Amino acid sequence: MLAILGFSMVAVFMYLIMSKRMSALVAIMVVPIVFGILGGFLTELGPMMQAGVEKVAMTAIMILFAILYFGIMIDTGLFDPLIAKILQVVKGDPLKIVLGTAVLSMMVALDGDGTTTYIITCSALLPLYKRLGMNRLVLATVAMLSMGVMNMTPWGGASAMAMASLGLDSSELFIPMIPVMGFGLIWVLVAAFLLGKMERKRLGVVELEPVSKSEADLQLAATAAAGSADYKRPKLVWFNLFLTIVLMACLIIDFMSLAILFMIFFGIALLVNYPELKLQQERIAVHSKNALAVVSIVIAAGIFSGIMAGTEMIDAMAQTLVIIIPDALGPYLAVLVAFISAPFTFFMSNNAFYFGVLPILAQAAEAYGVSAVEIGRASLIGQPIHVLSPLVAAAHLLIGLVGTEFGDLQRFAVKWAFGTVVVMTLAALLLGVITIA
Repeated sequence: MLAILGFSMVAVFMYLIMSKRMSALVAIMVVPIVFGILGGFLTELGPMMQAGVEKVAMTAIMILFAILYFGIMIDTGLFDPLIAKILQVVKGDPLKIVLGTAVLSMMVALDGDGTTTYIITCSALLPLYKRLGMNRLVLATVAMLSMGVMNMTPWGGASAMAMASLGLDSSELFIPMIPVMGFGLIWVLVAAFLLGKMERKRLGVVELEPVSKSEADLQLAATAAAGSADYKRPKLVWFNLFLTIVLMACLIIDFMSLAILFMIFFGIALLVNYPELKLQQERIAVHSKNALAVVSIVIAAGIFSGIMAGTEMIDAMAQTLVIIIPDALGPYLAVLVAFISAPFTFFMSNNAFYFGVLPILAQAAEAYGVSAVEIGRASLIGQPIHVLSPLVAAAHLLIGLVGTEFGDLQRFAVKWAFGTVVVMTLAALLLGVITIA
């Protein structure tokens, strides 16, 4: 009975958010409460929900301050010298232009926001693509490939949802995935190189007038997402770069909670770059909108996971799934999840997959000796396909920026995105991030 109740709850939740009859934020709180009452757990729901929210609290804090930190770095113009240098170096060589696209989109995607990544990358480099007659699908594909890997960061959303739904810490789930993401980014550079060679073969190297530093700066100034000059801090670019490198090193060393690290580094960045109280308040207010969208869903997910665990619906559902899954496939569940997460997150939202499907898969996998943390890591590997989904709002923005059709981009990019999934799955197996039981 509990299994039926649980599967019904997941089905209703997924239907409501995929049909857009209810926002994910509301559905993830209301649906489990309703089904908890139907299951006869009315008097026990309070402690269950509190326990679930407490589990995701540190994850929510980490996401909040990570989004604020990277938002401040973009405001200050941390990536402006990189953009200007790329514009100077690439000249009229399509191969260099595509590789420059990959490098720029990777760096900007550090903030985990697809909208910002696509706007900055396209605004800086689309004029070059047009001038040389390059295929704009290449620009869109390379930007999407970079975003597909960087979307695996906790502040990008996918890792945060996996941590929230499985009750895991970032040191367990995300930190071991960093080397896997590194292999993914290497593949993005390989793909960019191959695409660039194709464009160079088609167009040749076009002799353009060398772009001077002043011209690069002028084009940079036209970048739509570059923000107001009032918030630029060109004299502090080396400090901000050093601060970000130290932060990344601390994340890898993992000697302190990610939430605490981002709180400390955000405080330093804000104080040094914007010592005036008014500017601090303005910058926080601007980036709070992006932060609230992600953080609120993670906190609300605590109610969903708390009720699923407290009522033991998740256990009953997993037992049912174990009966269905052939025993021969059980030990390979982590690898299977790595691949099936691609179509799952393409055809449904991340919310539906990570909060509705993933907990059931993780619980079932434990019966075959595959840990929940490995299933969580494997579930992230499908993100390069997810960013191609029409359910992703930023993808529609990219289509508009480059002026192409969604179907054309999907047909062009899907093989390269699937290549990223294959490379990262193999890397995860070789590094022992996921295993075959």
